[in-house]
Amino acid sequence: MTDLFGVKIFIPPWVVLPLLLLATVILAYLISSVTLWVLKRSMPELSKESDNRLYRLLRSYLFPVLIVGGLLIVVDAVPLPPKVLRVADRVLVLSGLVLLIFVLGKAALLVLRNIEARYEAMGNIQGPIEMLTKIVFIAVGGMIVLDNLGISLTPIITTLGISSLAVAIALQDTLGNFFAGLYLKTDRPIEMGHYIRLDGGQEGFVDRIGWRSTQICTLQNNVIVVPNNKLTQTIITNFDLPERRMALLIPVGVSYDSDPQRVEEILLDEAKKAVGEVEGLLAHPEPFVQLIPGFGDFAMNFTLTCHVGKFFDQFLVQHEMRKRIINRFRKEGIQIPFHRAYVKPETDQP
Repeated sequence: MTDLFGVKIFIPPWVVLPLLLLATVILAYLISSVTLWVLKRSMPELSKESDNRLYRLLRSYLFPVLIVGGLLIVVDAVPLPPKVLRVADRVLVLSGLVLLIFVLGKAALLVLRNIEARYEAMGNIQGPIEMLTKIVFIAVGGMIVLDNLGISLTPIITTLGISSLAVAIALQDTLGNFFAGLYLKTDRPIEMGHYIRLDGGQEGFVDRIGWRSTQICTLQNNVIVVPNNKLTQTIITNFDLPERRMALLIPVGVSYDSDPQRVEEILLDEAKKAVGEVEGLLAHPEPFVQLIPGFGDFAMNFTLTCHVGKFFDQFLVQHEMRKRIINRFRKEGIQIPFHRAYVKPETDQP
């Protein structure tokens, strides 16, 4: 005779237990299947989106959660020997706790990823936030499991506190670089592909922004590795902000015998002709010429200002524009003076 849920039945426990286990599995399967079916009917988008993380989470873990819950009920309902009951109860409770913490961690990551998908800035710190979330759930889950096993947490917490202090001191530079990398990814003063110049003179394209260092690829195809805490403390010139377009200033010196108005017309004409022929040179904003810096020791100094699409375009544009200007000046008879030094030899006095 077996006492089951307060009802006495004339079936031995060793027969009742397998039947209840089978019934638990079948019932858990039916409940999970019906729940998923109802969700599909009430929210059709779940069945249409193959990558829906919420649906996949429920489909993967609803059934095992129901199994563990059902087994806990079955073990408490069937009269078992005290030792067996104690072990089975402990194992099932621990399994349930681990499974619950795991599912809650997955759900928390799901919420974070949905937030990151809505806010672009959050995507830059996705890695560390997810890592910290996992650490928190693992730590909390571990403490809950240890407490359930009857292990005192006070010595462990004390040891961890002392160890954490020692680790923090030993990894001071590493932690400084990590939080500096976090700042770079959230504030975004630089991004991948930007051309930057540091106040120390180093410059190049941002090739990688890591959690410890940032790599800058120079025009010579070398890589400069800058620790993040150094990068956040230096002055950075970003040639791609607030936009990639930039002004290009080309200095031109001509003889004082030249007509300034004619020189200005020639420079503007060559700049406008080059648009569409020289890659990277923009038609708008329109180029302009100024007699600046003005009168030099041996030349009138003009500045031709035009605009290029991005920082790297300036090199080809300068190269082509200087060739066009000098060829046009030669045709127009405009002299480009150069500095001359006259050396007068000193003669011996009689």
